[in-house]
Amino acid sequence: MTIKLILSVSIVVVIVGFIAGIILNSDESSNENTLRIAYFPNIGHAIPIIGMEKGFFTEQLTDTEIETRVFDSGPQVIESLFANSIDIAYVGPGPTINGFLNSENKNIQILSGAASGGASFIVHPNSEINTASDFAGKKIAVPQIGNTQDISLRHYLSENNLKPAEKGGSVIVYNISNPDIYTLFVKGDIDGAWVAEPWATILETELGGHRLFFEEDLWPDKQFASVLLIANTDYVEKNPEIISDFLISHHEIVKWINDNPVETRITFNTFLKSHLGQSLSDDVVDISLSNLEITSDPVMDSVYSFAEKANVLGYLGRNGYDLSGIFYNLGSNSNFEGDT
Repeated sequence: MTIKLILSVSIVVVIVGFIAGIILNSDESSNENTLRIAYFPNIGHAIPIIGMEKGFFTEQLTDTEIETRVFDSGPQVIESLFANSIDIAYVGPGPTINGFLNSENKNIQILSGAASGGASFIVHPNSEINTASDFAGKKIAVPQIGNTQDISLRHYLSENNLKPAEKGGSVIVYNISNPDIYTLFVKGDIDGAWVAEPWATILETELGGHRLFFEEDLWPDKQFASVLLIANTDYVEKNPEIISDFLISHHEIVKWINDNPVETRITFNTFLKSHLGQSLSDDVVDISLSNLEITSDPVMDSVYSFAEKANVLGYLGRNGYDLSGIFYNLGSNSNFEGDT
């Protein structure tokens, strides 16, 4: 099997002082027996990272050429799915929902869960934010508009009778990349940030931030989908054997990660070092991994809840929404029964 790694310009990781580039050809089509996978260089995306680094995918998909593309933004991943430059992707529920609703013939489906939890609100050490009411008048950062943390923050503000400045409220919301969030946090130009791991732990341990809350504490049963495995539906229908083999491998990796946290950390840092130029501290990776759950469970109820929140925020248009068909028939694959 041939493996190609194509890195994205969207990753400009200021914190560790490196820049990685991606080659994206939006008009390219997948060749027969080729699978193009997109994911982020985050610990929540441990499944594809471990899958590539440890050879799980190559072992299972022996006759398939694999290409990987690394992004830093969910909406960018969806755009690439629309452009047919990737086939499957690991991404948050916010972009997934928007992509499903905006795709032609609803050409995006959720194949599986990949991670639950792993997002937190981190307060700058010089900012006095102790309760929700303290958000008033503050500058808060989240990644790209419409992404999962953006939806969660804006819903949280609404639930606490607050509004972002652009809606006539007093909370200034910056939608910027994770590396830029880090930079503004260093400068003290923001009061807090709603971010995923490992960024939450980086802001906390390296910059003295205070973790006000874990997002899962705001959810029923303290569970919500934070990373999902999604696919181009046309690709799924044309390549059922490849998808079936990939799902088997995906399941095996979930079990391996949960059984081998130390080796997962070592492998994750090896990936960062070899492909992006520099690794994170062992403590940051260990804490980040402990703050989320690697799982094949898509936590379906949370996906529908995200859609409801996004709709209230006006992200899903004015004509309502219908998520019928967004989930691939997970029940047809016994490998996912009882998975954690």
